[in-house]
Amino acid sequence: MTQQYSDLSFTGLHLPETVARGIADAGFERCTPIQAQALPRALAGLDVAGQAQTGTGKTAAFLVALFTHLLRWPPAPDRPITSPRALVLAPTRELAIQIHKDAELLGQYTGLTLGLAFGGVDYDKQRRALQAGVDVLIGTPGRIIDYFRQHVFDLRHAQVMVLDEADRMFDLGFIKDIRYLLRRLPDPERRLNLLFSATLSHRVLELAYEHMNDPELIRIEPERITAERVRQVIYYPAMEEKASLLVHLMRTGAATRTLVFVNTKRLAERLERLLRANGIVAATMSGDVPQRKRMRMLREFHEGKVAALVATDVAARGLHIPDVSHVFNYDLPQDPEDYVHRIGRTARAGAAGDAVSFGCEQYVVSLPDIEDFIGHRIPVGSFDPAQLPELKPAHYAPQSVGDEEEDGPPPRHGKRPEPGRHGGRGGHGGHGGGSGGSGGSGQGTGSSAPHKRRRRRRHGGGRPGGAPQAPGG
Repeated sequence: MTQQYSDLSFTGLHLPETVARGIADAGFERCTPIQAQALPRALAGLDVAGQAQTGTGKTAAFLVALFTHLLRWPPAPDRPITSPRALVLAPTRELAIQIHKDAELLGQYTGLTLGLAFGGVDYDKQRRALQAGVDVLIGTPGRIIDYFRQHVFDLRHAQVMVLDEADRMFDLGFIKDIRYLLRRLPDPERRLNLLFSATLSHRVLELAYEHMNDPELIRIEPERITAERVRQVIYYPAMEEKASLLVHLMRTGAATRTLVFVNTKRLAERLERLLRANGIVAATMSGDVPQRKRMRMLREFHEGKVAALVATDVAARGLHIPDVSHVFNYDLPQDPEDYVHRIGRTARAGAAGDAVSFGCEQYVVSLPDIEDFIGHRIPVGSFDPAQLPELKPAHYAPQSVGDEEEDGPPPRHGKRPEPGRHGGRGGHGGHGGGSGGSGGSGQGTGSSAPHKRRRRRRHGGGRPGGAPQAPGG
């Protein structure tokens, strides 16, 4: 077991006074292991390729190095205002937003201006901000390339390049976009290059050596994959017990801010409705949730107005939400790395947290690979089926979070955003969905009278007489 914090204090790094004040405001005193090893090298002007598990302070490490470098090395006199001095690339909108938020705190006294560019919202607003000039541009590859090709800014005067979650860039297919941008920066020898990743795989190292200047490789705790303060446990419920067990554990386990991971968007939406029907304020986070609604959900989750966020793996990386008490793997992930990234949403920055997994018959086949990957067996928990609550069916759910605010007109092709829409999918040849288990037995398998089905959904979603059956995996 390693220490969560090192013996190196931030005051011992002799940082610029304006950076030190931001660190003090953030409440940072001692460096985490990745910060203790990366910062002295980066502050000396050396490129760093760092590997560390999620939630160990990588963002603060590269932001402190970035701000310090820009303060110590003024821009060229001929730099135009539309040429950013630093570029920070992130794989997801949520991660870009979080980096920007952290940068506002840590860099508030530096006088450096920050810009944010990501898809989904505020296209013209983001464009105007970049045209006004920013020192540090943070964003996702696609939107940044969009503005770059329109000559909103150029990259000829970039002094710092940061690539965060490099392995995730590969997973999401962004690597061509990354290479496109890196080739338009000054030569690697003329800038500080920082790359961070949960794993320094062969493909990540290839990227590092191609676009960095002889980077120092730093690996933290390679022998321990999961955060040491995450309390892991696995239960083996039957399919029909999963939802009742989830509600039972949330009610009895002091689950104050909970992430529930499932493997499909369809199940995420059904489970959200079931939780709300049983008095737990929940929201769904999946890949096609509009960006404004996604940001509102995260804000309300952060503020405690939403108790549970039901998410697909789009949220498994890139989210930094303080004080997540519990992560539930309602479905075990099929990729062992996803297990690590999911449970890494709790026990961040020295806190403790609980990671609870359900080994149902559909997904328990993934368990041996997960345990091989993390290097230990997950402790097994027990429960008394007689103690599980009887749940109200999903069609009793009140209005979902954010439905009272408009995100724009509904789609015209029949996909309705309100709860209960799955029951009408049978008209497309799919499964009918009721309030309970996996489809096939619900209404709406034909194409007749779609207006009647819509009217029923407006008044409560699933079958009025549906049994309180749990959503299946």
